[in-house]
Amino acid sequence: MRRGRIAWPGRSATGQSGAARADVIPFATAARAWFAISLQTFGGPAGQIAVMQRTLVDEKRWIGQRRFLHALSYCTLLPGPEAQQLAIYVGWLLNGVRGGLVAGILFVLPGVVALLGLSALYVAAGDTVVVTALFSGLAPAVLAIVAQAVIRVGGRALGHPALTALAVAAFAALAVFAVPFPLVIAAAALIGWALGRWAPTTMHRASAHAHDADGTAPLIPDDALHTELPSRAHAVKVIAVGVVAWAVPVVAVAAWTGTGSIFTDQALFFSGAALVTFGGAYAVLAYVAHKAVEVYGWLAPGEMVRGLALAETTPGPLIMVVQFVAFVGAYRHPGTLEPWVAAVLAALLTTWVTFVPCFVLVFVGAPWVERLRGNHPLSSALTGITAAVVGVIANLAVFFAVHTLFGATTRLLLGPAHLDVPDWVTLRPVAVAIAVVAAVLLFRLKWPVLRTLAVCAALGLTAGLVAVGLS
Repeated sequence: MRRGRIAWPGRSATGQSGAARADVIPFATAARAWFAISLQTFGGPAGQIAVMQRTLVDEKRWIGQRRFLHALSYCTLLPGPEAQQLAIYVGWLLNGVRGGLVAGILFVLPGVVALLGLSALYVAAGDTVVVTALFSGLAPAVLAIVAQAVIRVGGRALGHPALTALAVAAFAALAVFAVPFPLVIAAAALIGWALGRWAPTTMHRASAHAHDADGTAPLIPDDALHTELPSRAHAVKVIAVGVVAWAVPVVAVAAWTGTGSIFTDQALFFSGAALVTFGGAYAVLAYVAHKAVEVYGWLAPGEMVRGLALAETTPGPLIMVVQFVAFVGAYRHPGTLEPWVAAVLAALLTTWVTFVPCFVLVFVGAPWVERLRGNHPLSSALTGITAAVVGVIANLAVFFAVHTLFGATTRLLLGPAHLDVPDWVTLRPVAVAIAVVAAVLLFRLKWPVLRTLAVCAALGLTAGLVAVGLS
């Protein structure tokens, strides 16, 4: 298929900067869609990618499947939450820089607000029975959403047995052999490049067609070129703006509270953590827990797990758990500030320094990645990464299912292999029942995600309140 050009945000069809913004869709329409997506981003990256896949690719047809997977492959290479970075990337494709900003901000905003409230409730009373019951119904529902994502993304990305084998290998490497995530992605890129060079027929994805079965073409065609040309000047400008955006609040807080305050320590520590979170939140949580508990003393032993549980039950990236860490730490060590003021300030500052790098990395790299989509070696490498991402999503789905449906697991060790086997005695019947209900609503009755989540949340709340009444 001949690659064409279309008018993209901020440029004319000739590729020159234009005065009028040529949004692919109206900006207000996109903002409303991103807000609706943000309310459904439960279940970690697997669930979040599933929601965007369903909304942007399957329902609204704003972006083609191959374009979506190409963007996901790039975001997987970056440090930080890949699902939020994918939202920024697609927002940029639809409405330029302002679209990326709105998509990325709205993606985390509900989670910030929800976790802020839960953190306050935790330090104030230590009792989150009602809230936990409400969200306990959402976690099983996410399992059905994730399963849908694995089926849809896998069905369209794995168009050859070699790519399917690569996805299975990635799943096994992560789930059984605990291979570091960056190594899995690097190996997938290398294998994809090798297949593209010596076995090019394996590079045909199942999503090669631009239209779905109903014949509807996406607004962003798979083969159209983005007309925003990459340039070093653009990259330098974005990096400079990003550094200033990061530094201003950090310097201001350091000047106000002192360079040795808990706020300065948290800002610098979590800034560094944001740049090494390759492989998602789970890859860096052990490091954060060690520093927060044993080095800085922000949390008591075991509290990191409680914070993780709260972050699991709120929308947005799981890395939001750092907001809980900052909130609790500053509340207990407020310095000269009132504890509640200190806690809120620390939580918001930590959130800021954690997510600013995400916008910088996408805005710098996206124009280059778009322009290189026609590069066959790079395209083959990203195809390999996309196949591996299917295995990654499946691994996250299994991890999430085991820890949602069961209360405990047992680790089996067989040489270099290990496997977390659920303890069937700890099976949670209520969670299983809600997961089955969600699956029926989504797969059989074709209910929309928001309505399904609302029903499951109500079921979880009802079950939780009944359990409290019987105890």
